Amino acid sequence: MHLTPDNRLKKLIVIGDRLLIKPSRPDEKMASGLYLPPGVQEKEKVQQGYVIKTGPGYAIPMPVEDEAWKGEDEKVKYVPLQAKEGDLAIFLLSGVTEVMYENEKYFIVPQSAILMLEREEDL
Repeated sequence: MHLTPDNRLKKLIVIGDRLLIKPSRPDEKMASGLYLPPGVQEKEKVQQGYVIKTGPGYAIPMPVEDEAWKGEDEKVKYVPLQAKEGDLAIFLLSGVTEVMYENEKYFIVPQSAILMLEREEDL
């Protein structure tokens, strides 16, 4: 597979209840009017950004049953995350891991650090 700017993030796999978030500029006001004032960002250690990829969710422990008729895909089930790709997330910086990938900054954020999501969809 040839990597292009459109698919270069496809080879990144987000694990469990984590999200890959691209931070937005602190002074950037969203189209909906959502805005984090600088004082809040500094005092509360809060950041905002867009969800780029999500992990599968919280793994549900399965009972130990070795039944030949069950397929391999039935072995692990997940409770999905609330966050979806494209959401604007406001999150706490504690517990967050900052990474650089192809000279761009991203955050790996556990869902428990998310305070609020803004989703662009018709209500």
